[in-house]
Amino acid sequence: MRPVHFAAARRTPIGKLRGALSTVRPDDLAAAVIRGLVAGVPALDPARVDDVYWGAANQAGEDNRNVARMAALLAGLPESVPGATVNRLCASGLEAVTTAARTIAAGEADIVIAGGSESMSRAPSCCPAPTRPSRTASRPSTPGSAGAWSTPR
Repeated sequence: MRPVHFAAARRTPIGKLRGALSTVRPDDLAAAVIRGLVAGVPALDPARVDDVYWGAANQAGEDNRNVARMAALLAGLPESVPGATVNRLCASGLEAVTTAARTIAAGEADIVIAGGSESMSRAPSCCPAPTRPSRTASRPSTPGSAGAWSTPR
């Protein structure tokens, strides 16, 4: 087994239910973290990232797709970088980091980004219908265009 080293660490902000972060999608939160990680390691060529593992326990409503892949694309990583979303409920982010470490230790990858993000305010079963964010009004932002809304290709 190869040794595993953490080159950088960032975290998503923590908010409260229906608080200031309730309008931010979980994949946009994740993309901000990934952008920060890559920016924090200037010698890292984003094309050298072998994979992205991301934890998301909700996986309903707007989280029902591959949050890891969406976040990687939103963060501006090359389309060649894959992403896998894992769910171990409250330990989803930890599971993603553990999976990334095992992948590197086994020699299957050299550089992996891992983490987790969630927004219970945006979960379909969380809030009564009148206060729940609309899915149609909620599209992920594109890299480098704060406030612009479109789906990555």
